[in-house]
Amino acid sequence: MPAPARLDPASIDLARWIRRGDTVYVGQGCGEPLTLSAALVAQRHALPDVTVLLFTVMSDTFRSEHADALRFRATAVTTGTRALASAGAIDPIPAHYGDLERLCADGDVAADVVMVQVSPPDARGRVTLAASHDQAVSLIPRARVAIAEVNARAPRVHADVDFALEDFDAVVETDRPLVQMRWPKPGEVEARIGEQVAALVPEHATLQLGIGAIPDAVLARLVDRRGLGFHSGMISDRVVDLIEAGAIDDAHKGIDAGVAVTGLSIGTDRLFRFMDGNPRVAARRPSYTHGLDVLARVRRLFSINSALEVDLSGQVNAEAAGGRYIGTIGGQVEFVRGTRLSEGGVSVIALPATQGEARRTRIVPALDGPVTTPRSDVDHVVTEFGAARLRGLSLAQRARALIAIADPAHREALDRAAFERARRSAPPGR
Repeated sequence: MPAPARLDPASIDLARWIRRGDTVYVGQGCGEPLTLSAALVAQRHALPDVTVLLFTVMSDTFRSEHADALRFRATAVTTGTRALASAGAIDPIPAHYGDLERLCADGDVAADVVMVQVSPPDARGRVTLAASHDQAVSLIPRARVAIAEVNARAPRVHADVDFALEDFDAVVETDRPLVQMRWPKPGEVEARIGEQVAALVPEHATLQLGIGAIPDAVLARLVDRRGLGFHSGMISDRVVDLIEAGAIDDAHKGIDAGVAVTGLSIGTDRLFRFMDGNPRVAARRPSYTHGLDVLARVRRLFSINSALEVDLSGQVNAEAAGGRYIGTIGGQVEFVRGTRLSEGGVSVIALPATQGEARRTRIVPALDGPVTTPRSDVDHVVTEFGAARLRGLSLAQRARALIAIADPAHREALDRAAFERARRSAPPGR
């Protein structure tokens, strides 16, 4: 294979590589290729009719003013794309995170140009996708152009897929900090939710967590546990704390003994240093981290995910509110269903009981947005006011259980709504 073109980081000309009408994928999370993504937005007016494909963005690279020349398509609204979503500048792709690898492999979700960050080459000349081991494994072979930012500070992870530099059409060498993600210190509400969820974690549980302050608050309360495992789509600094404290030893998972399994590394330099060359953590493609056939082999899978709202029947909306797409499907449904297949599995949907200064209830009579996770799949719902186990409950029982963990200020109104719903659904004459 021919050697890739070598680009000067100070004078990258993307018009050489990007054509009119192209879709450009930019590596996600803390593995964003910052030199390349900055060049993309700076040169946007010279790149006509370009769509940027985004997954999980944690940086502030892409801003609403960039929609003057770029179109944005995304599978999630996260820290780095909330402003774009608020401006109505994102065209969402509704897809399960684990399905995206296959969608990309089949060309249903495609990119003409792929820009990723990779680790420095090892002695064999192989590089890894570093902090973002994700659907790019399927996009790179199909792209017309693949460009790698070889960052001297990117961790070399123990991955199931690696690449040669010759797999890329061009490379740019950099030495710069990765995107850093520090969760804010949990407030009183998040701390109370963390306590409620941690109390449900069984002995020798295998943890899966989403992104945010609540999962971080849960992990903070597990440092004294022993015999935990880890199998999740993302890993954070807090997981490193638990591994180093001996709480997570991955000895009882049923698969991948002694190895924490993940895909995205979302954290700070502490996490990236821990990941670098460390066989204690394995980076696996989404079809492995989220695959139901794999999750069925994991023992005591304990899944923790968030929501925007939950209705009185147990339906979960994690995607949209007020007509705006502000969340994600992510891996929630895959992991919730995976716990049903896992021996001793448990799933938790955790959310504050209210939202905003108006303290609008998030336990609602009817969802304002789409159904992300159906009520037939939901196990536990947790707020700062308690935990409701819905598995096996009737609709009336579910409503009572969920009202009991709603904010007390909203319980009377929710009771009335539940009564009206039951009255309307009752057979005539009753």
